[in-house]
Amino acid sequence: MSLVADIPAQAGPAAASAPTAPGSATPALAIDNLHAWYGESHVLHGVNLTVAPGETVCLLGRNGAGRTSTLRAIMGLTGRRTGSIRVAGTEAIGLPRHRVAPLGVGYCPEERGIFASLSTRENLFLPPDLKTGFSGLSIDEIYTLFPNLKERAHSPGTRLSGGEQQMLAVARILRTGARLLLLDEISEGLAPVIVQALGRAITALKAKGFSVLLVEQNFRFSAHLADRFYVMERGQIVLEIHRADLQANQAALQSLLGV
Repeated sequence: MSLVADIPAQAGPAAASAPTAPGSATPALAIDNLHAWYGESHVLHGVNLTVAPGETVCLLGRNGAGRTSTLRAIMGLTGRRTGSIRVAGTEAIGLPRHRVAPLGVGYCPEERGIFASLSTRENLFLPPDLKTGFSGLSIDEIYTLFPNLKERAHSPGTRLSGGEQQMLAVARILRTGARLLLLDEISEGLAPVIVQALGRAITALKAKGFSVLLVEQNFRFSAHLADRFYVMERGQIVLEIHRADLQANQAALQSLLGV
């Protein structure tokens, strides 16, 4: 079964190179030779990746490949780390975890972390202003991006569907002023109509200049969104593919992803 038969390739030479914001050559995220541990368990083995300003990049791989651990290592949520993690040019590898987000990083973990006893609107007023130099999205902008949340503004978290909770989890980090978004499995277990809404939101955020590092099992979801793909296996990057080259790498993807 083809993974990419129905994925349209981007046309033209621009598809082969990562987009860069006008006047900016500094990557939104640059990881070099990153190693990370949970206690004695060595989980990342020399990860190298970049995300350009305004680019959407997807980390693909089987369960346990190290994709979520990469996001957690960026945020300082693993144990010991070595190597380099630069956020918009600032080295973050030695920073305590509470100083990573103020560099302009928003992390949406797989478990969402919605405050169940608070309403949707109250959840949206909780995130702090990270003082990044960028304004977080306003409540009205959030409601434009996620109309479901406006309809459920006064509903407590316990009354939200799984898809609405996921929208809220993404919306909260957009309130902080973060410009680099780390999104972990945001489409997992959701109805197709919600997955489509999340895809439209990511496309809209990219148009606003946000940079996105997306961890996904749903390849068909990410294939329409990402500019580049890194495939992970056993804590390492084993393949990098530009969106225009998905067809040419179909056999390698099927082998590495086990589909």
